Amino acid sequence: MRWWAFWRRVQYLTGLLFIVSLISVGAYYAYWYKEPTCFDGIQNADERAVDCGGVCERICSFDIKEPQTLWVESFKIVDGQYNVVAYIENRNEKVGSPELGYTIRLYDEDGVIVERKGNTVLPPDGRYPIFEGRVITGTRVPTETVIEFNNNTVWLPAQSGTEQFSLEKRELEGVDSKPRLLAQLRNISLDEARNVEIIATIFDAEGKPLTASRTIVDRFSGRTTERVVFTWPEPIAKTLRSCEIPTDVVLAIDLSGSMNDDGGTPPEPITSVLSAAKSFVSGLSTKDQVGVVTYATEGSVVENLTHENVRVMDVIENLTIAPKEERGSTNTGEALMRMREELTSERHSENARKVGILLTDGLATAPKENPDAYAEEGALGVKSAGIQLFTIGLGEKVNSDFLSTLATKSSYYYNAPTIRELEGIYTAITKDICEDGPAVIEIISKTESIFSK
Repeated sequence: MRWWAFWRRVQYLTGLLFIVSLISVGAYYAYWYKEPTCFDGIQNADERAVDCGGVCERICSFDIKEPQTLWVESFKIVDGQYNVVAYIENRNEKVGSPELGYTIRLYDEDGVIVERKGNTVLPPDGRYPIFEGRVITGTRVPTETVIEFNNNTVWLPAQSGTEQFSLEKRELEGVDSKPRLLAQLRNISLDEARNVEIIATIFDAEGKPLTASRTIVDRFSGRTTERVVFTWPEPIAKTLRSCEIPTDVVLAIDLSGSMNDDGGTPPEPITSVLSAAKSFVSGLSTKDQVGVVTYATEGSVVENLTHENVRVMDVIENLTIAPKEERGSTNTGEALMRMREELTSERHSENARKVGILLTDGLATAPKENPDAYAEEGALGVKSAGIQLFTIGLGEKVNSDFLSTLATKSSYYYNAPTIRELEGIYTAITKDICEDGPAVIEIISKTESIFSK
């Protein structure tokens, strides 16, 4: 056997295999090889999991504290249309999501009304609102709102989301006509912010969210100030029960003949009724307006809406029952119509809520044909004009069920078996009109610019 020939063949074959390998490797790197990246869906290079951790900027989900839903609410804007706001807490320091995916569902007793999917920026280390506007529900009214987050959320290092913008001033106007919240924000950073989502949420004194609105600033240059406006299509005066919101109130006082049936000098119960009404007026703020309607067989405005509370108190003190009304009637419906006319007149302030308080000691007896229906029609007109209507029934002859239906809601009806309860009732109504303490307006800004590029 010629060993030298055999080894030569081995050498030739080895060389051929080496050349083929070089060509194959070159072709692989030239045509098929892809360098490991943080977006290839494979755990390679120095990664803690697929495309996250290690050399990858993306944070692995197992290193993340899941966002917590603090609350989620649907706020009615007009019939069949709602704004939905959820407050989300991100407890991760310097880690947020440029595109947090979520699903919002609105329910009533029959199940899901509508489902809305979306994405939002979630800055780090704080609580931030998610806003979905113009959610259409048709004729159905949502009773429950929920939010769920997607499982494939991308988490990235981010700058703090709470320090870039400062609120310099704000002003709420037109709350009972065309509400507008005017705010001035400053970008205190040197960097320009893009697609800045700014959400204004209004809370009551106890921290309950009442309503919200949103605006977008496409570009917000560094170290500059922007004036932003939030609007609502419908009045929000009734929603904001803070005492900082002024009130225009009309008192409707029954001066029918039965109001002096208790006799005495001065006559009762009218004397105590007027005293309690004066006490109520004395407790109003100088920002509030008050007017007075009296009624018996007919109703009339005896004092237009005014800030001059002392003058109104004098008017109330001098009210008397006309002799002709000793055998007259009680026209509750006309009193309500005069109340509505005054509270919707040019004297009503667009920055004030509208409130009416009707007191009677008896039944509606005028006009002669169906006086109850006439009163119900008057009450419907009052309530449809956005007026909060309170009713007070004095004595044992009143129809409490009827007066309760006239009021905006049943809890706005007060029964006073005797005149001793009247002043306390007016005090309770004052508390119902507005809460102790101011409303809280919170304006929070979010921007994608907090994430490094």
